Amino acid sequence: MSAGELLARLAERGWTLGVAESLTGGLVVAELVAVPGASAVLRGGIVAYATDLKHRLLGVPADLLATRGAVDPDVALQMARGVRRSTGSDVGLATTGVAGPDPQAGKAPGLVFVAASTPDGDQVRRIDAAGDRAAIRAAAVRGVLSLAGDVLGG
Repeated sequence: MSAGELLARLAERGWTLGVAESLTGGLVVAELVAVPGASAVLRGGIVAYATDLKHRLLGVPADLLATRGAVDPDVALQMARGVRRSTGSDVGLATTGVAGPDPQAGKAPGLVFVAASTPDGDQVRRIDAAGDRAAIRAAAVRGVLSLAGDVLGG
């Protein structure tokens, strides 16, 4: 699903959107704000690149981060839920992963988790991306938009 399609689908429902990003560093929000009229749906985004910010800004449990690290499906889900709370949005999207070129906490570059939290339920998806940092980050953006489309029924 494209950013424009996602925003249109959310507008049809009267829902707002918040985005929590780690490895994508703002690319998801940039993709969304490139669409004219995005402000009718998008409430904001939080780039929580550092692990401690995932806890402080998004409410990801510190013990979860300590035991599993930042690149984990449950962390992605907690980020999506946390950005819903933080931004007062109906829907929260999140990205976390390893863009490389080096592994992070024993996790290989290209391992990405994206999550969506909505009033109708939550979903997390693993992405095994290939390529350099730019390719992995772009795959994460496409992946979270695709997940959002699936969760919203389209």
